[in-house]
Amino acid sequence: MGSQKEVDRLSSPMEYLLNCHSDQLRSIVLAPDPKLHYPLFVDYAELMDADPPLAHLVFANPTDYLRLFDQAAILAHKRVLKGMVSNDKGVEKKFIHVRFNVCGSPLECPETFPSIGRVRVKHRGILLTLKGTVIRSGAVKMYEGQRTYQCKKCKHMFPVYPELETRNSITLPSICPSQRSNPCEGTKFQCVENTTVCHDYQEIKIQESTQVLDVGVIPRSILVILQDDLVDIVKAGDDVIVTGILTAKWSPDLKDVRCDLDPALIANHVRRTNELKSDIYIPDDVIMKFKQFWSDFRHTPLKGRNAILRGICPQVFGLFTVKLAVALTLIGGVQHVDASGTKIRGESHLLLVGDPGTGKSQFLKFAAKLSNQSVITTGLGSTSAGLTVTAVKDGGEWMLEAGALVLADGGLCCIDEFDSMREHDRATIHEAMEQQTISVAKAGLVTSLSTRTIVFGATNPKGHYDPDQPLSVNTALSGPLLSRFDIVLVLLDTKNPEWDAVVSSHILAEGESGKGRQDDDLANMWPLPVLRRYIDFVKKHFKPVLTKEAEKVISSYYQLQRRSATHNAARTTVRMLESLIRLAQAHARLMFRNEVTRLDAITAILCIESSMTISAIVDSIGNALHSNFTENPDQEYAKQERLILEKLSSVDEFPESNSLEGF
Repeated sequence: MGSQKEVDRLSSPMEYLLNCHSDQLRSIVLAPDPKLHYPLFVDYAELMDADPPLAHLVFANPTDYLRLFDQAAILAHKRVLKGMVSNDKGVEKKFIHVRFNVCGSPLECPETFPSIGRVRVKHRGILLTLKGTVIRSGAVKMYEGQRTYQCKKCKHMFPVYPELETRNSITLPSICPSQRSNPCEGTKFQCVENTTVCHDYQEIKIQESTQVLDVGVIPRSILVILQDDLVDIVKAGDDVIVTGILTAKWSPDLKDVRCDLDPALIANHVRRTNELKSDIYIPDDVIMKFKQFWSDFRHTPLKGRNAILRGICPQVFGLFTVKLAVALTLIGGVQHVDASGTKIRGESHLLLVGDPGTGKSQFLKFAAKLSNQSVITTGLGSTSAGLTVTAVKDGGEWMLEAGALVLADGGLCCIDEFDSMREHDRATIHEAMEQQTISVAKAGLVTSLSTRTIVFGATNPKGHYDPDQPLSVNTALSGPLLSRFDIVLVLLDTKNPEWDAVVSSHILAEGESGKGRQDDDLANMWPLPVLRRYIDFVKKHFKPVLTKEAEKVISSYYQLQRRSATHNAARTTVRMLESLIRLAQAHARLMFRNEVTRLDAITAILCIESSMTISAIVDSIGNALHSNFTENPDQEYAKQERLILEKLSSVDEFPESNSLEGF
């Protein structure tokens, strides 16, 4: 009788799965491994359209009905297996889990999709959805999910499910649960051998994101339990939306301590939302727009480049050199791996040294918006463990938690107030910046983590900036650390009445014009979304190669710098040569090209020049703070090129023509 009732309950989920998800069932049947756990994805909105009463039961009583759907999926896949043509190699599977995606359904209302801080007892026993950021992911463990027992009296077999809430303890029924006409009432049961079903099990902690909080509210976190195929699909730092059942977990029994119930969410479906962030979708019409833009500016390429640079941090007036440096740093060069497997990094690092009020933090914030993945920290609140990895004890065992540099892997790590970091904390960045790994030996965990990160630092000079002293004295940063930064820009707030008048009128005009003028004409102004897509596009599609001309310019400049490097020895190392190559490659990418020309090499030299306190060539740029966008950049560049080539000709003779033979 009981089994008949069970079959009736199973029939409607099974019919729905066979009608709407036969292609998923078919692909599960064709998969080779019978012991794996397979997910079957169901859109809750589609289920509501097809069978509203069943959808309501899933929402109101998920504990039973999610298990029922899993059983229905196994029966449905057996039926698909029977109906298959003989030449297809189908294998019967033991474990299929139906995963409900509530995206786009009425379950996204505030009652069933509260913020983590508003989870209450009334949310127990319904299908609940929570959104947050993963702050800790525990180790993957194994737990027993089901055992079959047999009544010694009437030989009736029945499954017993351990309770997650009580730390997986099994409670046997008091009398035999067989539903016969004359009850057996046996009280002795024995476990049937080889009927234990084990599951993968992982605990993660999610915390509500800080953007949606009210004023002065501390973000709350909740434990999420992942099982089977959901294990290990998220890592610390991911933004996730989790659908599941809210239960309470007993804290371990301690003598004379009151037993607490900690809320936990047993996940049914996990969706990562930061995948959308990392892969910026670039439609074809936008790519055509980029190509059209460069074909319009093919005779005055630098004017086109300056139009792009104007879109970087538009609220700050002028500062052309800084905007160029930010663009080149974010785009970066090409990573080079030589025959022995040694990697030479492609990412550039940038340090802004400047007086208060010169807009350093504005650039940091804007660069973080432009990057797909970014972490912002300040120097004073960052310890070496917070930047690299910390070892934490979780339930009696040690595990590693990722810090800022590891979370920003493949993106950008902005460190404001770089000078207020303690000395030994600063030393941990050395390896991450040059070798792009972090080696850890803590609490018996010896490992190495990759940090392919752009480091973007901002710092104040130590006291009043003295141009006669080397950079390491002015910034109180050590030589080894300074040599790792490709560009170090010094922004000095010198009193210049004309400049002050222009800047003040620009700031006041911003306030008047108010809510910005949105125009689609890329020749004037590039908005932030277009700029993000452009940077992403050029990084993926261009791998520039140095031409002979560019090689010659860079090598001559490097030799000249080495000759006059008495004053600033920390910056003129072999790393500077690598920096020049990286910056020249980044400029070629910015200019939408696949080869590095003399123009790119000279722009890289100008960038490095503006970061020298005393330059080997003439200081044609002056203070980076007062560098403005020129009206005719191409003519201006011709002057600078002539000047630089004259200086370099003392090292090597440069023919004026563009053809260089025999290099």
